[in-house]
Amino acid sequence: MHWYEKLSQYFPVEEMKSKEHMETLLKERQDIYHKDEGPNHVLMYTELEKFVFIDYLFVSKDARGQGLGHKLIEKLKTKGKPIILEVEPVNYEDSDSEKRLKFYKREGFEHATSIGYRRRSLATKEINEMEILYWSPSNQSEGLVYEAMKQTYQEIHTYKDKKFYGESYQPVEEVLTRGGNREDLLENL
Repeated sequence: MHWYEKLSQYFPVEEMKSKEHMETLLKERQDIYHKDEGPNHVLMYTELEKFVFIDYLFVSKDARGQGLGHKLIEKLKTKGKPIILEVEPVNYEDSDSEKRLKFYKREGFEHATSIGYRRRSLATKEINEMEILYWSPSNQSEGLVYEAMKQTYQEIHTYKDKKFYGESYQPVEEVLTRGGNREDLLENL
């Protein structure tokens, strides 16, 4: 099965970039956008000077519980940079979302409690809320995480978006918010 099919079968449509978008990133932004693929995994990530952003991490059901996800995260940790990712909030009716969060917690990731992330999906037109998780080798502040998310949104998520989707995503100021803790941010929406 093609790597894009693996990702699109696992991730919800509102979280997926189009195949054309991702292939263009791999071709035109190969200096920063990378794919690590094996028979049982697909890892898509961005590596910039000050951080690594995990765009997608998929481990096949057959390989879960065998340490493959841990090995992939460890490989990124050896770069010595903060690692950031977006994860859907836990839905207790979807055991995968709870397992995903537990996995990242075991790997040492923390919630960025002062950062809110809400984006309208161009595929579904629904508002998609995500939580930001991060791991840092040197106790980086959430300020760095916020700036890294802004850069990722502008350089990766919205890269040529009008060309791929027929319209542009919202500006970064509407998608990312900072201040207070996450619960305060949610109350103010």
